[in-house]
Amino acid sequence: MTPPLVDTSVHHQPTGVSDTVAFGFVKMLRFFADTFFAKRYGHRAVVLETVAAVPGMVGATLNHLKCLRRMCDDRGWIKTLMDEAENERMHLMTFIEVCKPTLFERFVVVAVQWVFYLFFFGLYVVSPKTAHRVVGYFEEEAVISYTHYLAEIDEGRSENIAAPEIAKRYWGLPETATLRDVVLVVRADEAHHRDVNHGFANELVGLPQAEVAPCPHHEELQPAWKTAA
Repeated sequence: MTPPLVDTSVHHQPTGVSDTVAFGFVKMLRFFADTFFAKRYGHRAVVLETVAAVPGMVGATLNHLKCLRRMCDDRGWIKTLMDEAENERMHLMTFIEVCKPTLFERFVVVAVQWVFYLFFFGLYVVSPKTAHRVVGYFEEEAVISYTHYLAEIDEGRSENIAAPEIAKRYWGLPETATLRDVVLVVRADEAHHRDVNHGFANELVGLPQAEVAPCPHHEELQPAWKTAA
């Protein structure tokens, strides 16, 4: 299997108050994640993927209702966001198999999910552009975290165990696939979500969408403007 290529240097420079607030909020989340989990990347992934699966579902729901009210086309946003939510949920299911979260971590998952869902729902109602920018920055941090996870595996600090069966089925990985292969495809997914959400934020204020990172194992995750090109 050819590892997906990911540009880990991609960063949307904040412009204006909305972007600055979004960037600062995500950096605050990063600080708490680093403090709580340190280098326990598998356990970090379980909690953060629970949060990461929320925005796509919220965005899809609110865009669906908006299109019903206005009786207009969604321009491919709803399916793209639903696919993103499903993809993030599969990340969660995969890392549950990898690290077996403790009861406390499961409690944290439930608490964080409810708090973040209510926060993000309110944010999306008030400012969809800021909400998508938050997700874009969140995914930038996810790409960085999974790059660090790869280094932990490559340098022998994390065991390169066999890939869970659920991951092999979902990403079409070979039977010989390892955790390193899983982290590579998950990182590629996160890079894709990063670019899609920054693109959505740009579109909402009339800016051009940048190039979207490839998602080679999931063509259905391509946004409408990418597949129409």
